[in-house]
Amino acid sequence: FKPRGAFYMLPSIQSTGMNSADFCARFLTEEHVAAIPGTAFGPGGEGFVRMCYAASMQDLEEALRRIGAFLEGLRNQ
Repeated sequence: FKPRGAFYMLPSIQSTGMNSADFCARFLTEEHVAAIPGTAFGPGGEGFVRMCYAASMQDLEEALRRIGAFLEGLRNQ
């Protein structure tokens, strides 16, 4: 059996105090990483963002570095 599709995660961003749309917009603007607001999947998705991790290890490492930088920046505001 071969999977058909990509790999996704739906991390909580609730601790940031931001809604999912604002989080995704700032994340894209500041770190150039795209994420989909959880609300794109219904109202229960608020407080979450969807990210795909079907990428090379090198790209994933860079994405994680950027996620960390973005979250650290939010903590220091």
